[in-house]
Amino acid sequence: MMNVVNAVLAQVIRLVKAVASRKVLLSYVGLVLTAVIALGYIAVGGLRFNPLHSRISVRVLMPESGGLLARQDVTVRGIPVGRVEAVNLGDTGVEAVISIDSTAHIPADSPVRVSGLSAAGEQYLDFRPEHVGGPFLGDGAVIHAEQVTMPVTLPQIIDNSRGALAQLDPDRLQTMFAELRVTKDGPRKLAAVFDGASLLASTVDSVLPETVSMIRNTKVVFGTVADVGPGLKRTAVNVDQVLSGVGRMDGGFRTLVENGNSQLATVDNLIADNRQNVVALLGNLTTVSQIVYQRLPALEHLWRPDRDSVIDRVSSIVRDGAIWGIGDIYPRYRCDYNLPRKAPTEANFPEPFRNTYCLDDDPALLVRGARNAPRPPGDDTAGPPPGQDPLAVTDKSPDIPPYTIATPYGGPVMPVPMPN
Repeated sequence: MMNVVNAVLAQVIRLVKAVASRKVLLSYVGLVLTAVIALGYIAVGGLRFNPLHSRISVRVLMPESGGLLARQDVTVRGIPVGRVEAVNLGDTGVEAVISIDSTAHIPADSPVRVSGLSAAGEQYLDFRPEHVGGPFLGDGAVIHAEQVTMPVTLPQIIDNSRGALAQLDPDRLQTMFAELRVTKDGPRKLAAVFDGASLLASTVDSVLPETVSMIRNTKVVFGTVADVGPGLKRTAVNVDQVLSGVGRMDGGFRTLVENGNSQLATVDNLIADNRQNVVALLGNLTTVSQIVYQRLPALEHLWRPDRDSVIDRVSSIVRDGAIWGIGDIYPRYRCDYNLPRKAPTEANFPEPFRNTYCLDDDPALLVRGARNAPRPPGDDTAGPPPGQDPLAVTDKSPDIPPYTIATPYGGPVMPVPMPN
């Protein structure tokens, strides 16, 4: 074991001596390796030259170059994915040939915009896809001019600014420049003006589609307002008349508010004192509504417009200064409801029977009675419901002191106590 260690150490000592005797050669080798590594880093990291990556070639048709030159970046929402290889002049415009990394999946219908890094230029081609689905750009694909948005050129800016410049007041502008020139804070104010203008321009550029849409919508809104101007004017006149009438009624309204408190309090107290009766009244109204709904076809038949109304029939009785009628002494058949009869002199006012149906189903009987009254389709209320109790009576009348007076046999206690 010691022999192996001694042999290894001897080889290390001989290697160190060999390196020490060739220091100049090793220095040259180190410099060459450093240069190769630096150039590789610059080519791959800075110049983005990677021969191992596959690339695709795409042609972009544009109406004009917009300042785009060869060797400039191609990005997807600001992320570099390729370079502009050439910008050639075509028959109807400009054709830009770009090289894109094949791993960048860009939808073929993505809008393309020529943008600038700063006011000095430095244009680049930026893809702004609106979805992540295909089909994607392939080698040899062509992007037409309809998908490309060009930056606004300086002549266009100057031409579009004529309207704004025409609205400037030269006297006020001269006063502003004089103020900036004569005061000690002039440079700072001028720098603030330019900083604000730069911030405004960058902000407007970032929301350019929204700004254009807002301007177009504002034009439509203003045009609509101009069209309805006469109507708005008449509306304003009518509103002025209404407000004038309100102003004339101001005194009466104030009197109503000042003196109506006591009357409203009286109404409130009346409702509070009779809340139990109101509940009973609403229950009775519900019953009446249900009965009226069941008898609605009969009521419509009674007031049918295609025949004489009830008023016409009554008017035919009263005529020539007398009341005309026909008497029939023939004894009519009366239906027996087969219910126990109670003495009408009972002082406790017994509740009426609920199910009072004539047991005789002869259609000639009670022609104008409830059995033969018109009913809605499917209504079988002419006869007793199945399983009904013939002796069932209606709900007992509510006993709500002090609003209910007891009526025992022999009459009430005299004098009758009245509620407050």
